[in-house]
Amino acid sequence: MPFDGGFMRKICQEISGMAGAHVDKISQPTREILILWLHGAQGTRKLLLSASAVTPKIHFTDAPLENPKTAPMFCMLLRKRLGGGKLLRAEQAGLDRVLTLAFECTNELGDRAELRLICEIMGRHSNIILTDGFGKILESIKRVDFAASETRPILPGIVYTLPPAQPKIDITADGEAALIEMLLSGRAIPLSKALQEKADGFSPMLCREVSHFVCAGADLPAAELSPAQLERLRFYLGVVAAALRADGGRPCIVLDADGRPADFSYLEPLQFPTDWKIIPCASCSEAVDRFFAGRDAADEMRRRSAQLLKTVSNMQQRLVRKLAAQGQELERTALRQQYREWGDLISANLYQLRQGDTLLRTPNLFSEAQETLEIPLDARLSPSKNAQRYYTEYRKASTAEQKLRELIASGKQELEYLDSVLSQLRRVPTGDDLEGIRQELAAQGLIHGDRGKKARPVRLAPLRFRSSDGFVILCGRNNLQNDQLTLREAKNYDLWLHTQKIHGSHVILISEPDREFSPTAIEEAAVIAAVHSDAAEQVKVPVDYTPVKYVKKPNGARPGMVVYETYQTLMVVADKTRAQTLREK
Repeated sequence: MPFDGGFMRKICQEISGMAGAHVDKISQPTREILILWLHGAQGTRKLLLSASAVTPKIHFTDAPLENPKTAPMFCMLLRKRLGGGKLLRAEQAGLDRVLTLAFECTNELGDRAELRLICEIMGRHSNIILTDGFGKILESIKRVDFAASETRPILPGIVYTLPPAQPKIDITADGEAALIEMLLSGRAIPLSKALQEKADGFSPMLCREVSHFVCAGADLPAAELSPAQLERLRFYLGVVAAALRADGGRPCIVLDADGRPADFSYLEPLQFPTDWKIIPCASCSEAVDRFFAGRDAADEMRRRSAQLLKTVSNMQQRLVRKLAAQGQELERTALRQQYREWGDLISANLYQLRQGDTLLRTPNLFSEAQETLEIPLDARLSPSKNAQRYYTEYRKASTAEQKLRELIASGKQELEYLDSVLSQLRRVPTGDDLEGIRQELAAQGLIHGDRGKKARPVRLAPLRFRSSDGFVILCGRNNLQNDQLTLREAKNYDLWLHTQKIHGSHVILISEPDREFSPTAIEEAAVIAAVHSDAAEQVKVPVDYTPVKYVKKPNGARPGMVVYETYQTLMVVADKTRAQTLREK
């Protein structure tokens, strides 16, 4: 369910339960997400406000979010004006997707003043706006100037106005009968679309749910509903109205047949296939939090890594084109043996050649058939000089072949390294991991490092897991750490694991004195290797494993590049949930 007006009503009720709580802390993890720590009688809860165009929402959250090293200006202003303030109330106008949080704060003169934080959850027009008690805008997370909107700019100093109201029925205020009357007198369109047009706060998913209950999948126009169907419509609209009361609703998330979150709702839906699961939640905030678990952080990391990803992708594409050109040039050096033979044949026929000749016709002494060859000559050169010219071409081609093979081998290693970096960038989980990759590329001379003050090296500990029978499992987070883990920290008889011919992290299963590795520990370490690789979305993943003593690093190889010959292979399922349960905090 999109974050509609009805869901906003349920969130507003949850926030109202925190009235009297004080703003303990404020952070802005990303450009469009704000976190307020509210400390009240129930303890401290984190209220997330998102003005993202993709996932605008507001709810309480338990998810850990990484904060930037320097707070944005909007966050600094909120800390100054709202810090320590008391939440007075949460208000919603009708079933509109605009929520106002009123706070009692202390101004610069020490007087108490009311400030309002207005959250507009309206797709790409979503915004978070701070106003004073009289409605004058102090600042917003997104500024909207007159060029973007002549009718409703959002700029400091302007008086805030609500978005234009739509002529829709609010069933919590006007009642179900008013909505049904408007549906019957409206256009002859399917019930779900008519509800979207006439019902305030109804998302498309909820409209389909009402139609599914009333029409059993037929989605008839309201005017064609039978008396029994009209009664079912009246009944279900009453269910929706009751769910929107403070004590109503059954929050839940919907999992598809593969167990992935597909939707969330404040009502238990009936329209989904029978093999989909409905998971009840304690609150609407919990439903949203579970539905979006990990998505916000992943979306932000994709945004932050986009520029570096583009840079490395461009390097990779240039290298692919360069290797293709070198391969074509290498193919041309295959003529070198012919140049040598032509030089020998000219030398053998010097007695019959004169300067100014342009062609030598002679039997091919290097062929059993001894067919007649026509060898081009340069009329400006003497016969012996013509022979020397072909010998020179032979030597140049031989030297070029040797150099080209070296360059192509080096280029393929470089391409393999860039592929591994791209693999890590596509699944980078935190800002520190991203900075570690950036510094690694700078150390390899592939990108420019930070100008001016030298950046402090990012020191990351490897991911630590523990098998169900007690073995410690370590997983590298970037290429430099893979080298450190495999070549310096691991002991000879620790077990090294890596996905077979697939880019991924190095995984080390730590050995213990007087104890053999158990099949369970090896399998769980292999699952971790599969999850932290490009094969994380595959069903069956081949993972190689071998004692660390058999893993070697070629001279001059880039970080993370190793070779091994003695190994065994295990097929595992890349089960992210299983790997997460083994993770040590």
